[in-house]
Amino acid sequence: MLREISQHGPLPRIDLAERTGISRATVTSVTADLLQGGLIEEVPHEFQRNGPTRGRPRIDLRIAGSAHLIAGIKVSDSSISFVLMDFNGAYMANHERNMPFACQTPDALATEIAIGLKALASNLGRKLDDISGVGVGISGVVDANDSLVYWSPSLNQRNVPFGEILSTCLGTPTYVDNDANLVAMAELVFGIGKDYSDFIVITIESGVGMGIVLDGQIYRGTRGCGAEFGHIKVQLEGALCRCGQRGCLEAYVADYALVREANSIINLSLYSSTSQSVTAILEAARAGNTTANSVIERAGRVFAMGLANLVNIFDPELIILAGEQIQFDHLYADAVIDEMQKSIVKVDKPAPDVVVHKWDNLMWARGAAAYALNFVQDTAVEALEGTKRI
Repeated sequence: MLREISQHGPLPRIDLAERTGISRATVTSVTADLLQGGLIEEVPHEFQRNGPTRGRPRIDLRIAGSAHLIAGIKVSDSSISFVLMDFNGAYMANHERNMPFACQTPDALATEIAIGLKALASNLGRKLDDISGVGVGISGVVDANDSLVYWSPSLNQRNVPFGEILSTCLGTPTYVDNDANLVAMAELVFGIGKDYSDFIVITIESGVGMGIVLDGQIYRGTRGCGAEFGHIKVQLEGALCRCGQRGCLEAYVADYALVREANSIINLSLYSSTSQSVTAILEAARAGNTTANSVIERAGRVFAMGLANLVNIFDPELIILAGEQIQFDHLYADAVIDEMQKSIVKVDKPAPDVVVHKWDNLMWARGAAAYALNFVQDTAVEALEGTKRI
């Protein structure tokens, strides 16, 4: 019932009974407990706020924002983004911390996260102990069920129980998921996807990720690590991917792949950032450099083939392209989308829409916070029920 109020509130008790199919008497009893426990609060009905009405005033129920504090974290290759939200999902503050190294030990990364989170909490006059739950998005292969990171370019070890390490370091429950899944969560809660029940998010950063929403839920696979779009195979014994395998889509499409392919021809500076190098490659292609152009065109063809495969398998309502590197338009140019449409199953209906949503890291962190919020809500209700039993 708390989840229903969170997703659709503020709303009156009668609407809550209709939405949940629970009797009005039970709704009244349960909401009374939630009110007493400080998890929800009563507010004037929305349509009565602008003036007086006749009869008994109607009361809405909404989540009590001050009940809990939730943090969301996005780990990138060069920085960590932090955001704090209240129990009602309202944004409160954010913080950015540069990473000393792109790849670290689990303990070192946990320490970096703890330092940044303490700084963010102190900006609001709060402490780590005031945070009820932390959501973390990290690239790589992650079993969200156990917050276990099988592999990530941000960690120098495999099979890391990173959620457990962070929970111990921070002193608060921490929930880890693949960052692309949390972008999908953000789209579902805050973004374009909130009006769709089925959609796919493709994230384009230093790597390529995917989040799938089916019937309003994040799909993760039986092991909790599905939807690895960047690691579908597009070439047998092909280019080496940073995951250690060969022929992955990411090995032809990601920024590091473009730099690797073009470096020997364009003579890129060793001191340039990856973003600067990609910019140089695109400029060289536009200036007529044949090799640079072939690298860019191949990346577009491979990406279009991958998108077409997704459409043929899932037939989603919508595909959202998101991420920090979406500023580079070579992967969503008209020619790429046209190439995708040539390779999908033809029926007498239009192909799924493909839209670009230029989310920054802060919005990724908000998706991580929204993910943690679900767990904090469940824990809060369980604690309240335990108190009642006592």
